[in-house]
Amino acid sequence: MSFLSSRPFARRLLAGTVLLGAAAFGSAALAETPADTLVIANGIDDMKSLDPAESFEFAGQDQINNIYETLVEIDPATLKPVPGLAASWSVADDGKTYTFKMAEGRKFASGNPVTAEDAAFSLQRVVKLDQTPAFILTQFGLTKDNIETSVKAVDASTLQIVTDKPYAPSFLYNALTAEVGSIVDKAVVMEHAAEDFGNAWLDTHSAGSGAYVLRAWKPNESVVLDANPNFGHEVAMKRVFVRHVVEPATQLLLLQKGDVDVARNLGPTDIASVEKDANLKIQTELRGQVYYLSGNQKDEILAKPKVMEAIKYLIDYDGITSQLLKGQEQTHQSFLPAGFLGAIEDKPFKLDVAKAKALLAEAGYPDGFETEILIRNEKERVDIAQAIQGSLAQAGIKASLRSVTGAEALSIYRARNHKLTLQTWGPDYPDPQTNASVFAANADNSDAGALVGNLAWRNAYAATETTPMVAAAVVEKDEAKRAALYEEMQRHEQMASPIAVLFQRSEQPALRKGVDGFKTGGAVASAFYWTVTKAAK
Repeated sequence: MSFLSSRPFARRLLAGTVLLGAAAFGSAALAETPADTLVIANGIDDMKSLDPAESFEFAGQDQINNIYETLVEIDPATLKPVPGLAASWSVADDGKTYTFKMAEGRKFASGNPVTAEDAAFSLQRVVKLDQTPAFILTQFGLTKDNIETSVKAVDASTLQIVTDKPYAPSFLYNALTAEVGSIVDKAVVMEHAAEDFGNAWLDTHSAGSGAYVLRAWKPNESVVLDANPNFGHEVAMKRVFVRHVVEPATQLLLLQKGDVDVARNLGPTDIASVEKDANLKIQTELRGQVYYLSGNQKDEILAKPKVMEAIKYLIDYDGITSQLLKGQEQTHQSFLPAGFLGAIEDKPFKLDVAKAKALLAEAGYPDGFETEILIRNEKERVDIAQAIQGSLAQAGIKASLRSVTGAEALSIYRARNHKLTLQTWGPDYPDPQTNASVFAANADNSDAGALVGNLAWRNAYAATETTPMVAAAVVEKDEAKRAALYEEMQRHEQMASPIAVLFQRSEQPALRKGVDGFKTGGAVASAFYWTVTKAAK
């Protein structure tokens, strides 16, 4: 469908919306999504911005992955780094000077050619804006003061990046696949830029070369994307409509009625229903996302190491995965997801109330204490938190649940105003440094440090012993030695950190039969919409 046919679609979409309402009241009428439109039900209330220099939430990253391209892309089929807007790259003998040759013939949605100047502008504005995900670039020694000389267009087709020291080269290439490495259309952005490099405008507009352009975003309601005619691949779905639907039961109903093609947040009971429905199917993908429970070290009680150790023994890991989550998560107790270089399988903790009580007594709390668990108001997280609440109570810890929207939970967490919090974390790029740098390193634990993208900082955990280990691993060019460093720091973190890693996600999206090619992104990327096809009816 071309842009010219968007109005008829809008009428069909409106009709579908009406039928959704009918379905909710028990009507037997069946809706049907248009053949060239992908409709997804998902919880998207964590979205705060669609500027790739600012977005750092799961739902926003999904949209940006489909709107923008990066110099180095992730292949949706293999999930390995491949050429993107850069056709090739190399590093000089000094180990610090990287040269990227831009791919020929690539265009933005506006029709403007993608040049090395666009690439330089895009990476420079990330550093200058210094929003949450900027650390992915600034960790290479790029600063506001040096960015224009460290990242520059040598000519229209050649980009040069100079890092502060010779890192393992794959570290930079992997980092550039992150959404924050998205290349924006400089001319279009500057038309709308004030002193914020177009930040406010790009929050709700797009200027990319990816598969789709942003048509509309209504917070906590929906996102609509239209196909970009200048994208370099064939795209079957000319429009993507992402509906904010929180309740899994509602997502299942919409899927069964044909109002949506994909439901992304079904629970175990819903999955069982899908498996019995001949019109639906389940696909299972191991994701890089991990669940963790962490304690703010600004809290006098949680700052005592034996208290957090006791809490790690008051979680029924296997009981929650087997009885509550039923295959949607697997017990995992280290910060690198399975599949990453240096990942370990050690699981030193299990529910042991007697041991936890002894640790609490040593910490000075033989009768427990009162605390609070901050969570996003999402069924799975509420279920897990309630299970943890119950097992904590067995040792006298009375934990109330503070359930808020995803955006609110992030704001409280990033301000270091929580006590305990149940959160998830997904890798930003397919390199072990992505998780090591946020779980096990903290360059400045002061409030003024404001390292809001760093999990150790958010929990006021100084990570004194592992911070230098993380620094050593990222410049180690011997892969076996590098892996050993990550293994060692994970084993230290398991025992010493106030962050208890609990589970690794296996996402199980449910789809209508005939809908193929939907990719959640596996352990290393965000979702891919442009690979989806629908069988003719």
